[in-house]
Amino acid sequence: MKVSPMNMKKSLIVFPALAMVVAVGCVSASSSQSDAAVEAKKTTTTVKRKSSTTTVPSKGNAKLSALSVLATIPQQKERPQGYKRTLFKHWTDDDGDSCNTREEVLIAESRSQAQVDSYGCKVIAGDWFSEYDGVMHTDPSNLDIDHFIPLKEAWDSGAWAWSSAQRQKFANDMSDPRSLIAVTAGQNRSKGDKDLSNWLPPRSEALCTYVTNWVAVKARWKLSMDPSEWGRAKNILTKNCANAKVAPWGSASTSSAAGPVGTVAPATSVVPRSSSTASGSLPLVNPGSWCSPEGAFGTGAKNGNRYVCSKTKVTGEPYSDGRARWRPVA
Repeated sequence: MKVSPMNMKKSLIVFPALAMVVAVGCVSASSSQSDAAVEAKKTTTTVKRKSSTTTVPSKGNAKLSALSVLATIPQQKERPQGYKRTLFKHWTDDDGDSCNTREEVLIAESRSQAQVDSYGCKVIAGDWFSEYDGVMHTDPSNLDIDHFIPLKEAWDSGAWAWSSAQRQKFANDMSDPRSLIAVTAGQNRSKGDKDLSNWLPPRSEALCTYVTNWVAVKARWKLSMDPSEWGRAKNILTKNCANAKVAPWGSASTSSAAGPVGTVAPATSVVPRSSSTASGSLPLVNPGSWCSPEGAFGTGAKNGNRYVCSKTKVTGEPYSDGRARWRPVA
């Protein structure tokens, strides 16, 4: 059929118009499907979580100023009625590795590899720095594990309303190194249940770290402060530790207390405890460290040589303090 020039022109106009309609329809459908997919994704991934006593910022958060964290802590009168230490179950073995919380803290905070009795998880030697008085210790019996916020102080500040499980978690908290620290036993007993308004560490270099960590732990566990405690914290942070920062909860680096009063924090590392394996291999030991029981054998950490737990040197000469040490097998 012969198509007139006029009809041909009309056809050329109509077809592009139809093509545009189809294209627009495709884009609209695609956009609609994309929006629906986004909406579906939001619906399936947004979860409303219940807040808990230990809800904390993620580890990736930047450090906050100690004063800004302090400002979030409510001031309330303490409620001491009903406190009993037994309401906070400790020291427990929450991870089931035979080491209770006290031994775990000693292992984690020893500057050298802590020496652990291979016949049970009992730390018998290491190198610990007591932040409160600046004293180094090698004998764990000279150390107490300080609940940084004393258990009674926690109770008075809000833990009275917690469940027994929450109190146990608080009393054995290994998730953040600010919660439990190894210190000279006398210092821990001097501190007792006192808050900031009644006790501060005698070592001036520890002041900013102490107050900053006090604020951090209280904020983490949503505990309140009484007015005198809150005011003391604000005064010290303002006058002595203006640049003090609080690191995210659970991070290895806990606080930065830069200011007129500095801090000297000990180097800490988590090390594996000595243990015998199922294959009967000897436990890894730290040559020269105290040990128990006498006559036990181990393998040196650095050279693989065999060591014996003995009260005498290789020559047979007794050690002057009468204690057993890991020394090479004669």
